[in-house]
Amino acid sequence: MQQQLAQLQSMNQQYQATAQQRAQLEAMRIEAEQALEALGALKDDAPVYRNVGSLLVRDTKADAVARLKEDAETMEVRVARLQKQEAALKEQMQQLQAKLQAALK
Repeated sequence: MQQQLAQLQSMNQQYQATAQQRAQLEAMRIEAEQALEALGALKDDAPVYRNVGSLLVRDTKADAVARLKEDAETMEVRVARLQKQEAALKEQMQQLQAKLQAALK
């Protein structure tokens, strides 16, 4: 029973770490979408810059849009994968909790 309790605690830590990663990626995705909206309001020949390490490098609007779209799509896929992991961990934790509660009765 102690082993199952330790396993439940480990799963809970994994669940929390996964949820935190998902939240960070969702925030980054939202930031990328906001940047895309801002770029959409600019003229095609407007100067655009991007961070490369500690430098700002001039970029074209088209390249910046393409890069941001790709980043947003990648983050969306990763968020979906993390949501599936969260759901699986939650179900496993619920099953383990049920076993522990049954053993305590």
